[in-house]
Amino acid sequence: MPAAYTRYERVVWRAFVSEVVRGGRVIAAMRLATAAPSSSALFVLVGAEDVVAVAAHDRHSLRLTSAWGRLSQLRSSVGHGREPSGPRGVDVMSRDIEARRPGFDPDALREKYRAERDKRLRADGNDQYINVVGQYERFVRDPFATSEINRAPLHDDVDVVIVGGGFGGLLAGAHLRRAGVEGIRIVEQGSDFGGTWYWNRYPGAQCDIESYVYMPLLEEMGYMPKEKYSFGDEILEYTQRLASSFDLYRDVCFQTGVTGNRWDDEAHRWIITTNRGDEMRARFVVLSTGVLNRPKLPALEGIDDFNGHSFHTSRWDYAYTGGGPNGDLTGLRGKRVGIIGTGASAIQSVPHLAASAKRLYVFQRTPSSVDVRGNRPTDPSWVKSLGPGWQEERITNFNVLVGGGHQDVDLVNDGWTDIISRLATFMPRQGGADISPEQAALAAELADFEKMESIRARVDATVDNKQTAEALKPYYRQFCKRPCFHDEYLPAYNLPNVTLIDTAGKGVTRITNTGVVVGDETYEVDCLIYASGFEVGTSWARRSGFESIGRDGITLTDRWADGPRTFHGFLSRGFPNCFLMGLTQTGLTPNFTLMLHEQAKHIAYVIEQTNRRGCTTVETSRRAEDDWQAEMRRMAMFTKDFFEACTPGYYNNEGHVSDHTGLIASAYGGGSEAFFAIIRAWRDAGSLDGLELA
Repeated sequence: MPAAYTRYERVVWRAFVSEVVRGGRVIAAMRLATAAPSSSALFVLVGAEDVVAVAAHDRHSLRLTSAWGRLSQLRSSVGHGREPSGPRGVDVMSRDIEARRPGFDPDALREKYRAERDKRLRADGNDQYINVVGQYERFVRDPFATSEINRAPLHDDVDVVIVGGGFGGLLAGAHLRRAGVEGIRIVEQGSDFGGTWYWNRYPGAQCDIESYVYMPLLEEMGYMPKEKYSFGDEILEYTQRLASSFDLYRDVCFQTGVTGNRWDDEAHRWIITTNRGDEMRARFVVLSTGVLNRPKLPALEGIDDFNGHSFHTSRWDYAYTGGGPNGDLTGLRGKRVGIIGTGASAIQSVPHLAASAKRLYVFQRTPSSVDVRGNRPTDPSWVKSLGPGWQEERITNFNVLVGGGHQDVDLVNDGWTDIISRLATFMPRQGGADISPEQAALAAELADFEKMESIRARVDATVDNKQTAEALKPYYRQFCKRPCFHDEYLPAYNLPNVTLIDTAGKGVTRITNTGVVVGDETYEVDCLIYASGFEVGTSWARRSGFESIGRDGITLTDRWADGPRTFHGFLSRGFPNCFLMGLTQTGLTPNFTLMLHEQAKHIAYVIEQTNRRGCTTVETSRRAEDDWQAEMRRMAMFTKDFFEACTPGYYNNEGHVSDHTGLIASAYGGGSEAFFAIIRAWRDAGSLDGLELA
């Protein structure tokens, strides 16, 4: 192993070698910085059972060679800190890659992508959205509570308070139960468990990740999803099964919003206050407030003037629309409806709105990439064929592929993994080759162009009106925005009562008391639905709804004034016994439940070790936090250029990539598999290096 490796690169490499020897076989494959938002390490080596991304040892080239598949070479490297030897292959020039261009003009597409990005760039960034407080709180009230929970304020002491009852909080609770922690209290604003699936009950709500890899602990729970892509009501019910299975309804506080989280240094306790008058004391606190949890509204002139009915998709008002998650919105018959936004929520709900409303206007700033969904019932014969460990194998297989890595077989085989198979078209045909990062990026770009050309061709083949079809075509790289998948959205524009109002990237002009203005045209509506998404690049306190105050009275907002500072994304210095879950300096993957599951295992391990060693507090050292910041900055270089070239959205902080906020700025640039390898190796070492226990 070259001396130039950082300590994090050494961790990844050693973890990789041990896994390969256990797996028994390895295949060399590309790891591309530009293949997906979760990928950045320069290559991946794949074991038969486990996959670990490895940061490239040579910043100037990628070494690809099938000779690395010789197990004997790998075994000889174990314990010696050496890379496997092998022939370097032959040079691969960009012209060899360029020669494989299909029937499109890459230069013309690059220019089109730039033009579409530029007309959407805004100086105000996240300030173009309203904070849903005060007069806008009605947009976040719970429409699903069937009754009010009455209870006395709590002033007691518990082992662990978990803030948030979605998959993150549930998985943290499950792993803490496994670790022997009994005193667990989950505090949740909703009236039951479910998190995003509790709140997002709009008609047609469906997971965009295959249910067999998205829904965690299926084998342990003895549960099999009904369909390849589960709908929201099934996922909501499953979260509540998880809660019951791990006894998490015991001592839960529903309909409770946290208002403050303050460290008492003398008592070595966190004081958690709530809107119910609670003042709970906890040894540990786990903040799992959600990945995309805080609804946002566009800061439009006249938004307060609208006299019709309005709501956000994450608080769907079935009392007004009628119907339910399966549609049949009888309350909209004879009504003119407008929906602002064309992300996943709109794409899934538009077909149901179109089926019921007298007139539907869809207001679009940027079209989504809409690929084939192809949902189908779970095959009983396939279920019978599954052996022990099938879900972990399938989850890893999917995660490696969407991260730009190689697998012998694509087990999920859907729109998420399709681009990786296309990449092979543009890679060198030689058995082994050295390829520069620039050449690798070119190959990934061409594969991306081909994929997005197929998305645009699908629009042409589906939508009858040519002008509407052209406006629905996305002109950006596939992973600039989270891709969408649906089989009824595009056909909805062929219905006579549905009109796409494309704003040419500018967005809605203003709202009046009777409708929506775009340019000089006013569209009268009775109901206005905001499918405007969720906050990402705003402060942690704003998104969570409360401030955390650590040692010496410093707030987390002040501590992170120049961006998040953590050790592995879990602990921030000055905030002992306070664990973070979600998107903070972690291994981002499209499969959010995998990310949360790995985080939950890590947090439970640290708490268990703290208790086992008879300690009261655990905190990151300054050195460990500084080292992780350096690693985050070092690996960020692999994704920064890619997302700066993207059309604005929450992935790239509305085009303000350099502000150190937003979804991708918080992600570990080495990719999720590399990140998981780092924290697993850290746990395996058992020394708790980087933590201060007292």
